[in-house]
Amino acid sequence: MDLHNKLLEVSRLFRIDYEYLGYETIQMGNVNRTYKVNFLLPDGTPKSFLVQNINTYAFRNPIGLMDNIDKVTEHIRAKKPGQLALHFHHTADRKTYVVDGKNFWRMTNYVHSITFNAVSDLQIVRNAGAAFGEFQMDLEDFDISELIETIPGFHNTRQRYENFRKAVREDKAGRATQVQEEIDFLMSVEDKACTLTDLLAAGELPLRVTHNDTKINNVLFHPETNDPMIVIDLDTVMPGLMGHDFGDAIRFAANYVEEDCRDYEKVGVNLDVFRAFAEGFLSKTAKTVTPKELETLALSCFVLTAELATRFLADYLDGDLYFKIRTPDHNLVRTRCQIALAKDMLKKLDLMETIVRECAAAAK
Repeated sequence: MDLHNKLLEVSRLFRIDYEYLGYETIQMGNVNRTYKVNFLLPDGTPKSFLVQNINTYAFRNPIGLMDNIDKVTEHIRAKKPGQLALHFHHTADRKTYVVDGKNFWRMTNYVHSITFNAVSDLQIVRNAGAAFGEFQMDLEDFDISELIETIPGFHNTRQRYENFRKAVREDKAGRATQVQEEIDFLMSVEDKACTLTDLLAAGELPLRVTHNDTKINNVLFHPETNDPMIVIDLDTVMPGLMGHDFGDAIRFAANYVEEDCRDYEKVGVNLDVFRAFAEGFLSKTAKTVTPKELETLALSCFVLTAELATRFLADYLDGDLYFKIRTPDHNLVRTRCQIALAKDMLKKLDLMETIVRECAAAAK
């Protein structure tokens, strides 16, 4: 069956019975395949839905993933009656997914909006911070025991370092001698990079429901006002730490350059962007953030950056098996860029901590 008819068949299984007009492919994300499927209501009004084919290689437990998403989105909808909220459609037997051979499908409403991959407007950065902060606060009273780990050990930095050490030891692609400087640096900062994992193990940081992929392009903005509308891409929603969401957002948004820039001298954390995101994020979370969470928010940016560097370099040493690459040294370039960012964060850590304290005080 061709894709046109397959999408119609899937839509009917999600009980969408309107006149089918066709589909458009949406270039959203690097993991799942996404389509905007268009229909005509009986009164002649067009209506669209997003249909996604989930990558079950990346997400080995897609049913558990959808169970997480269904519980979280329904919790938020119940708290915000009448407001825009993410909602996944159900089949006749109340499933939020359709399994078709090797294909795993889901459907949600299409929201007319805009997204940003790179942002120079600090108000948009501030709005994104507020959106992710509000997402955490909407789920503050959610029973975290109801969620599975979509990707077990996703931000267990100690385990990430064990995986990194194994990749160095086995050196499957014969590249270790070329990257000894990078290996030495990452090994030298292991304890600092593992701070959040160690504090969680010691019971000093609370588990929260976290998004775990807080790129600004995972916020939908109003096309006219640039106000944040909704947080999307909930595949990695699971138990985590506040710093995981804050740190990863800064790692992605506040770097002066893209994460695979070869001009390493230009890499660094933009403190204006850092402050704008912190202002937005803490405007929503300041009243519930614990002293230890606040104390480690700035450090979390370094933690997430160093952790990702170990993952990029481990993949390079293994022969580029996990991350998609465009050039033979792509993972090495990514590693060096993250290391350069991590070094700059260490230099600016005192300033970043001061900014966090100021933003939190202003928000309380």
